[in-house]
Amino acid sequence: MTIHPTAIIEDGAKLGSGVSIGPFCHVGPDVALGDHVELKSHAVVTGNTSIGARTRIFPFAAIGHEPQDLKYQGEDNTLTIGTDCIIREGVTMNPGTAGDRSETVVGNHCVFLANSHVAHDCIVGDHVIFSNGVLLAGHVTIGDYVIIGGGAAVIQFARIGAHAFVGGLSGLENDLIPYGMALGNRAHLSGLNIVGMQRRGFSREDIHTVRRAYRALFADEGSLRERVEDVAAEFDQHQAVHEILDFIRLGGKRSICTPGRDESEA
Repeated sequence: MTIHPTAIIEDGAKLGSGVSIGPFCHVGPDVALGDHVELKSHAVVTGNTSIGARTRIFPFAAIGHEPQDLKYQGEDNTLTIGTDCIIREGVTMNPGTAGDRSETVVGNHCVFLANSHVAHDCIVGDHVIFSNGVLLAGHVTIGDYVIIGGGAAVIQFARIGAHAFVGGLSGLENDLIPYGMALGNRAHLSGLNIVGMQRRGFSREDIHTVRRAYRALFADEGSLRERVEDVAAEFDQHQAVHEILDFIRLGGKRSICTPGRDESEA
């Protein structure tokens, strides 16, 4: 364990083995740092916050401060961050609120580049990447392997399915299906995240199957509910297609992000 003499570690903080805390960091009394967590310098971790092993936090990150919600009345809510995450300069993450889950959860192997923000009551999956300046409003749910481009903003209560991609400077105000790609302000569905699927090892055949299902789902004929059932019958054995269908069926507080008028290609 290495703790710089200028760092402040309050009584009650739990530090795992091999923790490294740099100059002018501040660790609050209810914080738990896993093994080999590293705080570079000038980082603040406070609140009822737990950080998983080998996560690295860079200067001027503010992790675990009270949620930015005017209804917050000092409840003892939590922020949990997984293992092997990278949290770069100026990142902010807030715990949950009593009005929802009372917790904010970030998965394993995530990367948050400079000045990105995770608001109260968000659930972020594993292997998620936020580019610089990404902003999540409260109550957002994000699946595994999602990538969000620089300066993008996501409205409260939105859902983003696994393997999806949100382009830089986009304003996402609807739910984005798994494997989908959203671009623009306000963002529209712009096909599938083919590059992401290739990087994750999806076969050419699987990608073509998902593209066929995508075109059927967002065709002009019938209602979305009718098209969901038609696609379910046609692709009854394909896991990725059914991830998309289950996401749509589950629903949420936001509508499904749909293609723009000129979008005809997945």
